[in-house]
Amino acid sequence: MAAKTQVLKVSGMSCNHCVNAVKSAVSSLGVDSVEVELKSGNVTVSYDTDKVTEEAIKNAIVEEGYTVE
Repeated sequence: MAAKTQVLKVSGMSCNHCVNAVKSAVSSLGVDSVEVELKSGNVTVSYDTDKVTEEAIKNAIVEEGYTVE
């Protein structure tokens, strides 16, 4: 198991609905944890790199309509 914590900068989030959409999309990938800070746009994800890729996390966020910077 290769644990990793990644902080992604996400733009386009403006409300709690946005926060929940990002959390739900990323959580569905099987990550260990996901925290979304609306004000800063930071999304902190802890995951096992043997099970989830950074690219998959970014794609899940983009599919919800947000931009990963």
